[in-house]
Amino acid sequence: MAIDSVKELWDRVLENCKETQKITDVGINVWMDDFLPEQGEDGTFYLITSNVWKKKTVDSYYREILEKSLQEICGIPMKIEIIVREIPKEQTVVAFDKNEGYTFENFVVGSSNKFAHAAAMAVADNPSSNIYNPLFIYGNSGVGKTHILKAIKNSVETKFGDKKVLYISGEEFVNELVQAIRSQTTDLFHNRFRSVDVLLIDDIHFIAGKDYAQEEFFNTFNALHPEKQIVVTSDRPPREIKTLEERIRSRFESGIIADMSPPDFETRVGILKSKSEQLNLEIDDDVLYFIAEQVKSNIRQLEGIIKKLQAYVTIHSNKLNLPLVQSYIRDVVSETMPDPVTVEKIVDEVSRTYNVSTEDIFSRKKSAEIAKARQISMYIVHEVMGLSSTEIGKKFNKDHTTVLYTTDKVKKLIKTNEMEKRIIEDIIKNVNS
Repeated sequence: MAIDSVKELWDRVLENCKETQKITDVGINVWMDDFLPEQGEDGTFYLITSNVWKKKTVDSYYREILEKSLQEICGIPMKIEIIVREIPKEQTVVAFDKNEGYTFENFVVGSSNKFAHAAAMAVADNPSSNIYNPLFIYGNSGVGKTHILKAIKNSVETKFGDKKVLYISGEEFVNELVQAIRSQTTDLFHNRFRSVDVLLIDDIHFIAGKDYAQEEFFNTFNALHPEKQIVVTSDRPPREIKTLEERIRSRFESGIIADMSPPDFETRVGILKSKSEQLNLEIDDDVLYFIAEQVKSNIRQLEGIIKKLQAYVTIHSNKLNLPLVQSYIRDVVSETMPDPVTVEKIVDEVSRTYNVSTEDIFSRKKSAEIAKARQISMYIVHEVMGLSSTEIGKKFNKDHTTVLYTTDKVKKLIKTNEMEKRIIEDIIKNVNS
């Protein structure tokens, strides 16, 4: 197997770990950036490093995660073995670049995203000196919003080397703010966000319902606009983010709002062809048409299928045909169905909204903020899943009378507090989507 194809597979493993296993940029850059991947004849995936300490650390903390990611990409269980030996300089692996591949050139334009693409191109060509400021792009998960944001980032950095561009997710924005408050470094936080020329925030709806985050974003927006460019994405338009402050909503609506809907059949085929060409993967049209018919709403899943097929060809040296692909992606297609609503999914959403850990919600801790998040979790479990008070009590280590009292308490809260009502409705909408 050529080293380039193995390196490409390794890059995808790291990309998958970042997206699904939550390994951070720091974890990758510090511990795995210089690993040289090799494919063994026995199916083992070897990682070569000259650093004994890196081997020990990755073996202890990351190897199982890497193996899980490798299996997700290749579709078969594979073992990873880390070997310590000297690596010639000409074989040194270049560090993984999370923005690699996100360009306007490889973004497939169709009727579902034509306006959003044109607006993003205008921003990239002339940031802040256009009518698209702020630019608010919305659409369901997997329709290409992140690709658009990172394409703007890469384009501006290429065309305007003197401009400072910052891309960040809404969740990261909140987490960095919390950390800045705890460490009393808010001045550094302000400087980081208010000294940029182009601010790109993915999933801005994450700040909704969080007073401190909304206050900080509002002040950041005012510090930048209109001289500096602001682009944000969301899973819904501003008017549908019920817990978003009106003053922030009005600022978004003062600019341009562009929607991105699921791609039509022709666009899905175009995406599949574009991705397979990027990966030098030969796929017959009947195979592409079959995949495009099976996955209808999520671009990320279309690209993921092509990556898995490329990994399959790399490992097995087999030519793709329709029966093989039909069999191979059956499990992948089933993954496109919405995840079932579970207690854990509900608690996770409440955890993110109220900034309380899931462990604390399930614990016996009684602080006011934890108790509130726990009560709302139990109420939503009752409303969405229809579990009995006894069943809910078992999940949260409470007796059924406590659950009954809690659900009644939250019902009264909803009747008297419009803001809490909106937040809870938002959580229910998210767990059902």
